[in-house]
Formats: sequence, C-alpha cells, structure tokens
Amino acid sequence: MSTDQQVPYTVQDPLRIPQQRYFDREFFELENRKLWERAWQMACRLEDIPEPNDFMEYEISDQSIFVVRQPDMTVKAFYNVCPHRGTKLADGCGTFSGAQITCPFHGWRWNTEGSVSFIYGKEGFTPESTRVEDLQLRECNSGIWGGLVWISLDPEAEPLESALSPVAKLLEDVGIQNWRVMWWQETILDCNWKMAQEAFMEGWHVMRTHPQLTMGAGESARPDFQQHKTYEKGHSSFQYPDVETDLASFEGYLEAVRLVSKGMGDGIALERNYQLIEGLRNKVTEGDRIRDAIKREMRSYNDGAGIPMPEGIENNPFWWGSEVFIFPNLTFLPRWENAVCYRSRPYDNNPEKCRFEVWSLTSYPESRPVTRPTLNGTFNKNDDQHWPLIPMQDFSNLERQQTGIHAKGFEGMRLATEWESGISNMHQELDRRLQKKSSHGG
Repeated sequence: MSTDQQVPYTVQDPLRIPQQRYFDREFFELENRKLWERAWQMACRLEDIPEPNDFMEYEISDQSIFVVRQPDMTVKAFYNVCPHRGTKLADGCGTFSGAQITCPFHGWRWNTEGSVSFIYGKEGFTPESTRVEDLQLRECNSGIWGGLVWISLDPEAEPLESALSPVAKLLEDVGIQNWRVMWWQETILDCNWKMAQEAFMEGWHVMRTHPQLTMGAGESARPDFQQHKTYEKGHSSFQYPDVETDLASFEGYLEAVRLVSKGMGDGIALERNYQLIEGLRNKVTEGDRIRDAIKREMRSYNDGAGIPMPEGIENNPFWWGSEVFIFPNLTFLPRWENAVCYRSRPYDNNPEKCRFEVWSLTSYPESRPVTRPTLNGTFNKNDDQHWPLIPMQDFSNLERQQTGIHAKGFEGMRLATEWESGISNMHQELDRRLQKKSSHGG
C-alpha cells in the first residue's frame, strides 16, 4: 500500500512558490526519481516513426528510452540498453535495418518486438547467462494519443487515457489528431525546466515582454483578457473570450494576425491565414462580424484544399486561440488549424539548465504523404537567424529570472489568483507526486 513521505520546500500557500524548487539539488533528484520515472511523457510524434522498424530515442534524467514502430504499426518502448554489457542500442532516430536491433559492441540482435534473435559467442557463456527469457529487452509502458507517442517508466502507471483527462478532449476538439510538423528546433537555457514552461502558462506578460502585440495599448492593455482554468492532475488551460469584432476594427484585427504570424516564424497564425483574412476586405459587409467571415472563408479554403476541418470546429472557443498545458511538461497553443507546442526537460543533470523544444504544427491536406520531420537544430537563444522574435523575447526573461531567485532579498514566487493559477496547480500536483510512495516503497 502506498504511503507519503516528506518533500523539501513543499508549497504551503498556493500563491507562494519556494524559490529553492528551481535550483535545490535534493529537490531536483527527487523529481528525477518520483516524477520522471513515473509520469506519462510525450516521447515523440508518430510522424517521427512513420514506418515499421523506425525508431526514436527519448532521454529524461539519466534514462534513455527508444520507441520503435512495429510491423502492425503499433509502437513499443524499451530501455535503451544491451543486457550483455550495458551498451546503448539506439542513438537519435533512424530505422533498424532488417527489422533487427543490433548492439554495436558485440553484435547481439533482437527483433523489434524485443525478443533476442542472435547471440554472438553464445558458446562462451553459461546457460544461465543466456536464457532467452532473461535477454528480452526490457519494455516500458507506451501509448498513442493525439498523434503522439507517450511513455511511462512506472510499472504501476495509471492508464494513459485517465492521465490525460480532461484536457485531452480539449485538444481533440480542435484537431490535434490532424496536426503535423512544419518546423521543429530547440535551445538550451540556463534555467530550471519548470521556469521555462511557466513562461507560457499565462499570457498577461504580453504587455511588457511582447509590447508589439499590444499595438500601442501599452499598460492600458487589460491583463485579465484570458479565461484560465485548472484541472486535476496538474493540467490547465486558458482561452481568449469571444470578443465582438465588427468591420470597423478589421484593420486592427488583420494587423494583430500579421504580428503573431511574423513574430512566431509561421507558427500559430500562419502566413496563409494572414493572406486569407486580408482577402476578406472586399467580402465583408457593414455590421458583419469578422469572426463570422473568417469562419466562412476558412471552411471554404480548407474544404477546397482537402484539409480536415470537422463540422462545427470553428464554433469552439479554443479553436480561436488558447493554451492547453499537459502535466508535467507539454504545452500547446492552438489557433485555427495550427498550434505551437513546447516541451521542457532537465538538461545535463543540472537543476539550472533545461532543454527547450518548439514545434510549429499545422493541418495539411489528407492527400499529402506523411514524411519524417527533422530537428532543424539546437540554436542559441539569441540566434535571431533561427529564432523568431516572440520566442526570443520570452527566452530573454528566463535566465534573468533564474539568476534573480538566488537573491537573498527574494522570498519566493508570488502568484496571481487567476492569471497564474495554472502554475500553482502544477506545483501542487508535483508535490503530490513527490510525496507518494509506490506499493514497493520507492
């Protein structure tokens, strides 16, 4: 039976987060043991392994896992280690030649479903050392949802469907199953992994961090323009309200779309969205809501292009701009048939470094072949040749924040009751996970 244990720097007040949670080594090691070894995590996208025998490596903490597409198009996940002398079997991504997983050290081989198929030099071992049942690759939990492959290292993990509820439904309703990669790249940040993702769990930083998006409103821009919600298991979301937008504000609306499209490097609001809306200038009539005109135009365009657009999706408020956070470390920002996705992970066994990935996703025509996306690269946070303006503006705060929390005059994070409720909810769920022992006492 599970019992609870003491956790350092727990959240005593949901509006106060101890700063040590972002740099303390003991807390970091507890996360490695109790969070990353037990939580469901997105390991890769299905399009990363489109064909049988394709594999993708996923690293978290000191563990390496690889997922491999099976002949029946299902997926299995294995600890990335040869049971002979501990050699890493898979590196990065690729395809297992001849449907065989081969150890590069001594040539032992396994079928892609994990069973051993060849032991070179078997005659030199005792029978007890080469029992077939002992040499099966050790499998971990895996599942598929939303065009993504999920893994958990916990033998007692709850079902994936339960772990993702209820936010999975929010993303299904805006078409996550149809999104595919436009571009994907990453950076290494000198800040804690939680700090990196918290920057995207609220939008009221726009006034100061992204001043161009306020279009001159400055400090008169309302900080409460988003509707935030929290859910069980650490998940959260926010959405933009359905503002009445009439013909008189058409140019302002169009400029807002242009700024987001340019600032995200063809992410969230794509160039094609901007051109589509710009083309409405001579199509809307006085008193016509721009949203209604956009609904009609996008429906017509997507139907003609063969891009999936489920019936009624344009009436979903999350389709018009929102954020959905999936505990522990995955964030989606959907808008129309697109989304930006962020994933943050610890890096180099350092509580004050993280690996931060960004995907730009969109819906393509169903006739377009699925091709394996490639990581554009790992780019410095200040590389304006590879990072669009908006992510660079966000990155600019994070290392200053990580430095600042060490100040002796700082007493911990002070969170807003509504606008930062998702951050508080995430930390409370994290404490719950860290306090809980498994039935085996770990």
